[in-house]
Amino acid sequence: MKELSDLPIGIIDSGVGGLTVMDELLKRMPNEQFLYIGDDARCPYGNRSPQEVAKFTFELISALNDFGVKMVVIACNTATAFALEHVRPLFDFPIIGVIEPGARTAVEKSVTNQIVVLGTSGTVKSQAYDQAILTLAPDASVRGLACPEFVPIVERGVYKLEEADRVVEQTLAQLADETFDAVILGCTHFPLLSHFIRKHLPIGTELITSGSATADTTIRILDELQLNRESLTEPQSIFYTTGNPAHFELIVKDWLHIANPVVEKLVL
Repeated sequence: MKELSDLPIGIIDSGVGGLTVMDELLKRMPNEQFLYIGDDARCPYGNRSPQEVAKFTFELISALNDFGVKMVVIACNTATAFALEHVRPLFDFPIIGVIEPGARTAVEKSVTNQIVVLGTSGTVKSQAYDQAILTLAPDASVRGLACPEFVPIVERGVYKLEEADRVVEQTLAQLADETFDAVILGCTHFPLLSHFIRKHLPIGTELITSGSATADTTIRILDELQLNRESLTEPQSIFYTTGNPAHFELIVKDWLHIANPVVEKLVL
């Protein structure tokens, strides 16, 4: 199993959002190597049809399969909602998503079982989080809020600016009359806006991201299949984007604090 165990873990997302999940994986699994594909050229996925999202997801995982990976993390909530069950039977390696881990964390941390899900229009319409949460906690109350302006802000790299703060404030104003104690960031782009999101939520609200729980699931699967990387050589991760590599590199450096990331253009 040595050769297989030394293969990288594949990560896919509609753009840079999955870097928030990769950040957690790098911290928890420092000896592993990763291949990341961000489909910036076709981002955002949230306004796409389920059929388009499933097609794009298959194409990205097929690219990872060609490179050679031992498992894949779909670090995109919209792709998890619309494509996970379709692509799992098509490949020989484990494929996991981010919705179930995020839902499980929210149920564990919420005291009142009144949970808000912030997501793309596609994720909210799919009600995938509602189903996952209600499976774990049938008496829970789930309120989905589509935040269509959040992903473009992150992809443009302006997630630290006043413009981002203003958009977040205007969006979350829709929750002013709601009662809840936990908010799921149901898009992997959204943690890059977490400082503004937290600012405009009631004090004490639990802010849930799926990164840590997704890392838990990844670690468990590698342990069960005895696929932990054995090589003692320095691990190296590679980033691919279907968009602008220079722009992508700036966000990788800012978010993952990697001085000289290897970022390459991917043509599908």
